[in-house]
Amino acid sequence: MAATTCEKAYCRAYQGVMRGAVLLLNWDEPQLIKGAGSIKRLPETVKANGHKSVLVVTDKGLMGLHLLDSLFEGLDAAGVNYAVYDGVQPNPTIDNIEEARQMYVNHACTAVIAFGGGSPMDCAKVAAARIARPNMTVQQMRGTLKILKKLPELYAVPTTAGTGSETTLAAVVSDPSTHEKYALQDPVLRPKYAVLDPELTVGLPPHITSTTGMDALTHAVEAYIGHSNTKGTASAARKATRMILDNIVTAYEDGKNLDARGKMLEASYLAGVAFTRAYVGYVHAIAHNLGGMYGTPHGLANAVILPYVLDYYGETAYAPLAELAEIGGLPVAGLNEEEKAKAFIAKVRELNETMKIPAHLKIEEKDIPVIAKRAMKEGNPLYPVPKIFGYDDFVAVIRQIME
Repeated sequence: MAATTCEKAYCRAYQGVMRGAVLLLNWDEPQLIKGAGSIKRLPETVKANGHKSVLVVTDKGLMGLHLLDSLFEGLDAAGVNYAVYDGVQPNPTIDNIEEARQMYVNHACTAVIAFGGGSPMDCAKVAAARIARPNMTVQQMRGTLKILKKLPELYAVPTTAGTGSETTLAAVVSDPSTHEKYALQDPVLRPKYAVLDPELTVGLPPHITSTTGMDALTHAVEAYIGHSNTKGTASAARKATRMILDNIVTAYEDGKNLDARGKMLEASYLAGVAFTRAYVGYVHAIAHNLGGMYGTPHGLANAVILPYVLDYYGETAYAPLAELAEIGGLPVAGLNEEEKAKAFIAKVRELNETMKIPAHLKIEEKDIPVIAKRAMKEGNPLYPVPKIFGYDDFVAVIRQIME
């Protein structure tokens, strides 16, 4: 069924309370270390902050590409010991988190370096939360403001331009036992330092460049069209949108272009700044649950789902989407608001087609009720979306997305 008037009123009231509550939280952004080769400056920062032993959280793919070699050499030169947890899976599990936490304890570490895409970042964040809260399970920390305790110092080194995890207060966990994928959200999860080094993204395959870049665009768009924007988040979302539209295809087609790579990293960071305070929306609610159900990569899911959800919002999202069309430099002079909004959605589809991102995803009919219910549970009442969906709305959109 569609959302009732009472359900909609409850969601909006809840979101209003949250807008007021977040004013009391710490919104300090990470200290940035950026530019080509900036990873080489991180070890001295770690040493200067008094750390003698750190846990590095990454994955086997990045280890195999030797992307961490310069970090390890710098830590050795700085006299900082390190343990490496490289068991992170594409959708980090509770087991991954517990293994990383145990390695931190075993090696008497005092800080964590998250190196990679969203999965190592999320694993590192939640492992740090478990270190700070040893008597709480990951499941007990699920949701918003459940940790509320200072974490070990966290350094984030993104190797993809998409998740924005280096500046967000969120981490996403997969629970294989229930096939759920859910978020932990707390300002203490925000890293203290972020390293934006475009050289680390040069070797990304085109399909990773495209899907992570569209992930960043989804962050910026969902933050901008939602009802919880601030002046700062709106500005960050506008800048991120323009930078992505200007650079994503270049980064996709010419992976060695450091200028485009650097701008995509900055755009991803700005999109993270936007959505970590203004929230995401139903694109993410559905994407998270496709990830939990099928292991669908998050960036791919967001890229495919984004235009369908924007279409379904209809006139409730026309005004901000029209603004993004203008900000993004689309040829919309003389068009009315609805036409500009639809031009922006068409641009999203055009980018997907150009970068060979499919228009649909494999979804089993029998799973739709579970996916819809879980997406609704994630999205309502928290996400300040332009239009409140009910169960039937989620089902309708999911059916459009499926092959």
